[in-house]
Amino acid sequence: MKKLVSLWILLSWIVLPFAVAAEKEVEIRGQELVVQSPSFTMTLPAEMRLAHSTSADYPTENSRTRVYFFVKEKNRHVEALLIIQIAERTNPKAEPISVPPLKSLSTEAVYSTGRLKKGEREIDYLLQLIGWDPQASSLQPITGAGFMIPPHFALQGQGLFVHNLDQAVQIRFSKDVQTFGVKVSEKGDRWKRSSLAGDEKKVSQVFQKIFMDMIQSITFPKL
Repeated sequence: MKKLVSLWILLSWIVLPFAVAAEKEVEIRGQELVVQSPSFTMTLPAEMRLAHSTSADYPTENSRTRVYFFVKEKNRHVEALLIIQIAERTNPKAEPISVPPLKSLSTEAVYSTGRLKKGEREIDYLLQLIGWDPQASSLQPITGAGFMIPPHFALQGQGLFVHNLDQAVQIRFSKDVQTFGVKVSEKGDRWKRSSLAGDEKKVSQVFQKIFMDMIQSITFPKL
């Protein structure tokens, strides 16, 4: 079990090396994200397009991980990024899948954390400020597909839930802070939770509503 948990942490930051063709397992229809396995839907704040998908099997860990990268872009410049990561147990006799709690990059830049209940399931969430790094290995599938990622601050929301003990889903949605219609600072001190004010505070509040609406919109089939 510890190996499976460690695998999930590792894959949160490392790009998987096996590219797969865009499948119907995860797709976007208008502004609706539709996932076939595990089955759920989620409403997005805007239309996005699939930029890349990867998959890898780990027989010794009895697991498989799929990652899907979606972007909202303007003239090939990324304005928002959605990453859907699905870890699943491949051996039904193996131990139930388990994941660690969401962890922030910095307590000073975390704006909200919590848990909400959707039917029989609980979804953990976290909202924070991050820095987009075009050179980061985790973003190479996007830049490699010909999209440009600006080296800006971005607001990020994460959601995490376990589905029927054999699948876990992590949702990561981030949006460039300079795409909210107002000019905001690129200085980290202006984004600290303890001193957040002015347009930076307004933008963070707008993003929080956007992301919480996404999480609230998640719908699972009736059991």
